[in-house]
Amino acid sequence: MKKEVIGPSQLFAMIVLFELGTAIVVPIGLESGHAVWLSILMALPGGVMLYLIYNNLYRKFPNLIISGYTQKILGKAIGWPLSLLFIPVLMFNGSRNLREAGDLLISASYDRTPILIINSIMVIAVMYILNKGIEVFARTAEIYMWIILIMGLICTSMVIFAGLVDFKNLFPLHAKDWIDALGSAYPNIWIFPYGELVCITTILPHFNKSSKSGKTGAAAVILTGLMLSFTHAIEISVLGEDLYSRAAFPIFTTITLVDVANFIQRLDALVILTLIIGVFFKMSIYCYAATVIAADLFKVQDYRKLVIPVGAVVLFISFISAENYSSHLNEGRVFLKYILPVLCAAVPILLFLVHHLRKRFGWYREHH
Repeated sequence: MKKEVIGPSQLFAMIVLFELGTAIVVPIGLESGHAVWLSILMALPGGVMLYLIYNNLYRKFPNLIISGYTQKILGKAIGWPLSLLFIPVLMFNGSRNLREAGDLLISASYDRTPILIINSIMVIAVMYILNKGIEVFARTAEIYMWIILIMGLICTSMVIFAGLVDFKNLFPLHAKDWIDALGSAYPNIWIFPYGELVCITTILPHFNKSSKSGKTGAAAVILTGLMLSFTHAIEISVLGEDLYSRAAFPIFTTITLVDVANFIQRLDALVILTLIIGVFFKMSIYCYAATVIAADLFKVQDYRKLVIPVGAVVLFISFISAENYSSHLNEGRVFLKYILPVLCAAVPILLFLVHHLRKRFGWYREHH
């Protein structure tokens, strides 16, 4: 099978779309109150550092995905079961994104459509694109990144033109606000959305200019960090801290208020489109990562054989994981606090340190 390759602009687009995903739609970092935007900026250096660790491991093992070099660094006895843990976590997180998309679509415009239908259509689209291969997926991401950026520009401009922005809701920032913002940034915002980029470790081996992977990825992470901070700052400045924290989807609530000269209204369709595109790409990358790790661990030659089973499991989990949206959010907090930091940050940092120690003391000689 010919190796599929992706270029710098495609990798950039995939990271931007993955990071924006649901993070642009759901409220994040509520512990920091009106300083959420500051929290996102504070977590950004940590997010870039995490990406550079993923990138460093990729550069050391250019042809291996994370499950491959976990086994090489820690040995098969520890590395194999540890890699196996990634599969359920990635599938569960993908199903959470699917659930959030379904819930917003139902609350916004499809109140009579069963969530099963909406989620199934999304999963079928994900299965279709993954069957086409990572190269086709990357080219699609390149196109949709521009669509998202243009829609974002239109929505932001209209919110500002409508005179809805009130900067008094963002300031003043007292010492306590800075401390709260830092407490919210690490580990919560550091892990969601930045740490979730651990999925990209399964895509980097297809990158055709490995010398540029660090700069390309770091630039994409910085751009999305700034965009997320700006978007959430606009939302808080329009809604105020209280309404922002109570809204299930603050960006949607914000955009419904737009009314420019009684002429430009009902821009919520753009938000729904942004969510559908963001969730589609984020879920596709989650499903791809889970699929290729499973294919690697269980020695399946063509990962495409596993796309349908993984998609079906993700669809099933999106229903059974939580009976309503508030329990879905509570479940997410537990998951974000105890499970994701281990796989997104602790494991890659451990691999990075162990690899460098082994290299330093020459424990790799028997392998090379």
